[in-house]
Amino acid sequence: MASTTISPKDVSELRLRTGAGMMECKRALEEAGGNKERAVEILRTKGIAKAEKRAGRVAAQGLVVIQAADDNSAGAMIELNCETDFVARNEDFQRVARELAQHVAQDAPEGVGAGEQLSGQPLQSKAGRTVGDIVTELSAKSGEAVQFRRWARFRCHNGVVGAYLHHNNQVGVLVEVKGASGPVAHEIAKDVALHVSFADPIAIRPEDVPAELVERERRIAEEQVAKEGKPENIRGKIVEGKIKKFLSARSLLEQPYVRDENKTVGQHLKGAPGATVERFARFKVGEA
Repeated sequence: MASTTISPKDVSELRLRTGAGMMECKRALEEAGGNKERAVEILRTKGIAKAEKRAGRVAAQGLVVIQAADDNSAGAMIELNCETDFVARNEDFQRVARELAQHVAQDAPEGVGAGEQLSGQPLQSKAGRTVGDIVTELSAKSGEAVQFRRWARFRCHNGVVGAYLHHNNQVGVLVEVKGASGPVAHEIAKDVALHVSFADPIAIRPEDVPAELVERERRIAEEQVAKEGKPENIRGKIVEGKIKKFLSARSLLEQPYVRDENKTVGQHLKGAPGATVERFARFKVGEA
């Protein structure tokens, strides 16, 4: 059987995703037959991979822009990509990013979506031109591939929307908090948004974590426990303990709050009686 050819690009992508060394990544890819998802599992099982980063990283520069309503009842966020940081700092690029954020705030449906979903929508601020038109024009003017990557729009009728944009405009978060309103609720919603930007949860509660991710972690834990030679009669409990730890670490309400690790995000949320997190969106430039 012919051996699988592993390219330097594949090794580099796996290194970015796992933090493992070059040779470890190359060997894992060879063992996995070039399958990156399986290679991650192999590295995790061997304890080589560091805390896993988001899957599906892409090579991109760009900006995240947020537009929040004055009454804190709504927020819009977009990610606009280009090829170089030089273009991302250009005023034309930044102006188009702001125009897209304004368009999403006014005309996008509620939720999260890909930029191409809005490409045919007319812009209220530019008669006769669409979202796709201004992105194409910007690409032609800058000489780089420009992509309207994604957008989010939250509107809360019984609560507030909190937002956080990192100072480098590379990471942005929207959080919808229901059941509480007013200045205190808004401050807590902003606190939660800041937390999400740093802690990168994948779900609000443990039961919200996708089943396929839980099963992947279970496979990894079972292989680790088996390789450690643990007695058969206690392996199940050890695996379940590892799964519980994983779910807690990746679920927003159970994560230690970044500004006070003596309490969880869920406990911090109780500062606004009745408040619950309905949904959140986190955009980081160049990351899925």
